Amino acid sequence: MASLPTFSVNYCTLQLQPHSSKRPSCSLLTQKITNISYKKSHTITTHLNGNSVRVKSLDFLEAVKEGTKIETSCYVPLLQECIHRNSLSQVQILHAHIIKTGTHQDPFVMTFLVNVYAKCGTMEEAERVFNNLPRIYVAAWTTLMTGYVQNSQPELAIRVFLDMLEAGDYPTHITLGTILNASSSMKSIKLGNQIHAYIVKYCIEDDTSVGNSLCSLYSNCGNLVSAIKAFRRIREKNVISWTTVICACGENGEAFQGLKFFVQMLSEGIEFNEFTLTSILSMCSTMLSLCVGVQLHSLIIKLGYESNLRIRNSVMYLYIRCGLVYEARKLFDGTQRISLVTWNAMIAGHAQMIEFSKDDLSAHHSGAEALDMFSKLNQSGMKPDLYTFSSVLTVCSKLVALQQGEQVHAQILKTGFLSDVVVGTALVNMYNKCGSIERASKAFVEMSTRTLISWTSMITGFANHGHSQQALHLFEDMLLVGVRPNQITFVGVLSACSNAGMVHEALNYLDMMQKDYKIRPVPDHFVCLTDMFVRLGRLEEALDFIKRTEFDPNEVIWSRLVEGCRRHRNMELGFYAAEQLLKLKPKNPETYLMLLDMYLSARRWEDVFRVKSLMEEEKISKIQDWSWICIKDKVHSFKPNDRLHPQSAEMYKLLDELLNKAESLGYKSRECLELIDEDDEIKTFSSAVYHSEKLAVAFGMLNTLNAAPILVIKNTSMCRDCHNFIKIISSVTGREIIIRDSKRLHRFVDGHCSCGGFGFGL
Repeated sequence: MASLPTFSVNYCTLQLQPHSSKRPSCSLLTQKITNISYKKSHTITTHLNGNSVRVKSLDFLEAVKEGTKIETSCYVPLLQECIHRNSLSQVQILHAHIIKTGTHQDPFVMTFLVNVYAKCGTMEEAERVFNNLPRIYVAAWTTLMTGYVQNSQPELAIRVFLDMLEAGDYPTHITLGTILNASSSMKSIKLGNQIHAYIVKYCIEDDTSVGNSLCSLYSNCGNLVSAIKAFRRIREKNVISWTTVICACGENGEAFQGLKFFVQMLSEGIEFNEFTLTSILSMCSTMLSLCVGVQLHSLIIKLGYESNLRIRNSVMYLYIRCGLVYEARKLFDGTQRISLVTWNAMIAGHAQMIEFSKDDLSAHHSGAEALDMFSKLNQSGMKPDLYTFSSVLTVCSKLVALQQGEQVHAQILKTGFLSDVVVGTALVNMYNKCGSIERASKAFVEMSTRTLISWTSMITGFANHGHSQQALHLFEDMLLVGVRPNQITFVGVLSACSNAGMVHEALNYLDMMQKDYKIRPVPDHFVCLTDMFVRLGRLEEALDFIKRTEFDPNEVIWSRLVEGCRRHRNMELGFYAAEQLLKLKPKNPETYLMLLDMYLSARRWEDVFRVKSLMEEEKISKIQDWSWICIKDKVHSFKPNDRLHPQSAEMYKLLDELLNKAESLGYKSRECLELIDEDDEIKTFSSAVYHSEKLAVAFGMLNTLNAAPILVIKNTSMCRDCHNFIKIISSVTGREIIIRDSKRLHRFVDGHCSCGGFGFGL
């Protein structure tokens, strides 16, 4: 067999012995390979110079080096010892000895040597041994295929399979399982279907190992229905069969069905293993099913699995996801041997809690806990891996923790993980979310490999920072290198067009998305286009476009139109849009605040009371306005008119000074409408001078160097007054100010904001 280059298989021409009706059977050599078991003892009995001797394998290898003649039967346990040590050099010594003694004529030993080289990750040597076999049995073909699959070269495994068929050898059920695994790795449903047809033809669909591989193949290709059918056809289902179908449900978004299979498995008396338990616990985490998770934990303790580190990590992750931080920490502290996987589970768990926190301050606390765990991991002397870094960078992006993100970046450079595409993409995303588009762009350019996610993240970053031309140029570059865009990519592209008011280009890209890439529009695409027409004051066109959408407009689309009508003073159209918005019974308190402000300005009292009644019906409460800033790993939070902070006197003094400077440049403070819960009232007007983000910015100016950007997070959208004020003081003070509110990121530099003046609320 010649050297096997990288290639592309034409699966449509695959012929699997179409004229033979003989069912393939396992050869004797295959049975030897698959059924042999090895003792874990490191002592070997053999004949050295005619005498029976028991020696440790370490000493035996030294004896081999000296050229001592040994029995053929001793080579297999010695080679197994080399696999255990992952020692390629010792394999080569044994290989040389095998050739010297003439044992290379033994097909069993040489076939096993193919397996050893494959397990040591040296497929070139495995192939060389295979090519020199005196007689190639099915076991040898299967061993080489398995090696290629295990070393992430499934295409070469398929080429070997085709060569085997051309040579006239029949595949066994083990061979078919291996080639199904290759198809699964490539997510090639076409090849998998052809192999499945061959399996059906020879009536081995009910074989346990074949059925397991079929179930896994269909699951990886996203066909859960076929995966379950393959599972049900298995005659004798073992724990691997049940675990495979349970995992298939979890991987395809049907966690509840996976739990049902687990219950059925228990009812049939099948003993589960650690992989079954970790899969079920993962599903409980996905569903946030604490009740089932606690029952599983009790079962784990009862059956003695609690010391298993994988299961313990899964339980910890479940508790963190469900908000039981104390219980998770108790398990963590009680773990005698804390592995990197354990640290990663705790960090990733706290990172996930950010998404499920009840409010923004809780989310920030969860993120801070994740960063604290990362710090303790570094102090433990253990080195983070790519999963650690990607989780921590995600946390930094959500917290707008630029300083911590820069420290993580420096550590990534030292440890050499920057070349990993997952870490590189997380780094680009972190800098984008933290308002540093220049460093995001630099990180993107330095990536050795880019995926669709990398390109999309950078395109969206440029669009969000107001760099529309760069976003569109990057999109064209992406198409030139052959990367196919998805729905999210086009959201970034249309957002860039919206920010720049490029109507013609936006409509062309929408047309390209549908005709060239067969991507159906989703609401996010229409939000971008509606926003574009609103920015330009083309409100009638915006309404016409909304009416022509393929689906009912959502709350965000109507809200954008209402905001545009208020800004451009087209109240008649605004009232119509407001009516459509109210029919959807929105849940966002800010939406009701906007509607109340519009109706109050027009003195439409009946509508005011109608909105009030709807708020009571939907149980909409007062907006809790908070802003916070992180300085030297400590979080400082503020609410409007907050005077409880130790530095409040200095903050208010600085704000008053900045207010005087801003007023000298034409700034005028305005009152803002707020919701209150007292005495059945719905409105009050208050000064916006001391809103939470202004206090946070003042605190940042007092406690950071002039060259450092000020990064603030706000749980609601900025009001018009705060937006105008901070825009002016960014020019007056020469400071870069970044505020991430509930809707977007605002980057204020020299009196300009990245939102283009369209990103604020009332």
